[in-house]
Amino acid sequence: MPALRFLALFFSATFLSVLISCSNQAPTVAPSSPVQTSSTSSSMSGMSHGNKQININSAILSELDKLEAKLAVPGLSNKIQASRPYGKVEELVSKNVINQAQFDQVKDLVTLEDIQLTGEAKDVDYMIKLGLMKGHLIVAKELLDLQKPDKAEPHIGHPVEEIYADVEDQLNERNIKEFKTTLITLQDQVKAGAKDANKVSSEFKTSMQSVEGAIAALPDTQRNSPNFVVQVINGLLDAANSEYGAAIADNKITEEIEYQDSRGFVVYANELHKGIAPQLTKDNPEAEKAIATTLTELSQVWPAAVPPAAPVKSPDEVTKLVKTIEMNTQKSIKS
Repeated sequence: MPALRFLALFFSATFLSVLISCSNQAPTVAPSSPVQTSSTSSSMSGMSHGNKQININSAILSELDKLEAKLAVPGLSNKIQASRPYGKVEELVSKNVINQAQFDQVKDLVTLEDIQLTGEAKDVDYMIKLGLMKGHLIVAKELLDLQKPDKAEPHIGHPVEEIYADVEDQLNERNIKEFKTTLITLQDQVKAGAKDANKVSSEFKTSMQSVEGAIAALPDTQRNSPNFVVQVINGLLDAANSEYGAAIADNKITEEIEYQDSRGFVVYANELHKGIAPQLTKDNPEAEKAIATTLTELSQVWPAAVPPAAPVKSPDEVTKLVKTIEMNTQKSIKS
């Protein structure tokens, strides 16, 4: 056992160093036993950061979308989820989820191992997941304002059906009052056609306040720290990048929901950036100027909640912008 404790300390220190210094950094994952890592979230990393593995038995749809985008197979995320549980990763092939050639492309990216986070990485993971919830609700509100409750409903459902269970243990650990019931109530009202606008508005406000209250449980020092917040921003942008990749096929927006998901995540990433921009400008004005400029260009990909007739940019172009932002955020926090 001393040897295992040595390995745990060695890998934790190594991964923390990489988290701070790597320009393309995203969470590195490892088995929950015997080594506990201080890497960041399963929901945070994009396919561009090849160190990240995805647990196909427990990953939320936003995470599975990274595989869908890489393989360019529409609907793959839902197909992976529907074929659970898996006894081994090779069952993706034997269960006819993907073929052998596709599996060979992603076999190093999938796992059945659980992921255990510690320290700041756990807090980053927590805020990213709540940020994904908030992004879903942001775009849901836009669609409700457009009198499109049928389009808004999935974006209220995703926090309930996809993300809440993934963050529930952390909510309990932090003594956050349960708000899944609130989200379900809102979802039911919208699913029924949002007939009572005042009631829907009230429930939406309560739901958003619940998410924001859960975020506020983090210490002020973290929520106001550029070093911490840029990790969350990069996690949200990685998720948006994957969702956008899953939305596009044959140079067309074929998956409206994924397009809207990615829009919500980018809107919230912009909101977070505004909060730390003054400090980033003070620390490294050149890097901050590049971040702001690239975020502005990236945001133009989603001109509205309703998708445009044709994509504003290709998935490769969006990936390049996201990588540029990540690179400059690393510059900004190293200065």
